[in-house]
Amino acid sequence: MVEIFSKRDGPRREDAQIKRLIEQNRGLITKLADQLSNGRYSQSQKPRELPQAEGLIIHIGGQPAAPAAAQPRVRVTPNGRVIAVDESSGRQLQHFGDIRKTSAGKTFALAIARNRYIAPLDEATAEALADMDGVTIGISYGSDELATDIGRRLDMDSES
Repeated sequence: MVEIFSKRDGPRREDAQIKRLIEQNRGLITKLADQLSNGRYSQSQKPRELPQAEGLIIHIGGQPAAPAAAQPRVRVTPNGRVIAVDESSGRQLQHFGDIRKTSAGKTFALAIARNRYIAPLDEATAEALADMDGVTIGISYGSDELATDIGRRLDMDSES
């Protein structure tokens, strides 16, 4: 045999009794809550005043400020990468190549497909620096001079 229990309409008898008990003792409950929270309970129940626009700075979303024009500078990093960085932000703008150690010493490898670079330089930059590919770096011609030459050819400053 199966018994079916269906919901009654309205609240249960126990719920109605508890609700009545809480409503009858609302003052005492509020007093205890204020005592435990140092009055913050009653303050939280009061309606809050809406903020007024007077004297406030209101920013309505729009376009972010345009970034300043990049100030490129050629730089040789401690690990031998020759890059162009933005002076103001420090972000890398372009990678020109690397100073690699070979059996003959240190040489500059231009970032072109022939030297196995995944992202080679654009045509104009590669043509401007083509004769610098394979230049030997040593005592007479250091990385500072390399950065200066690249910067001069591309109208950028250099930094070591």
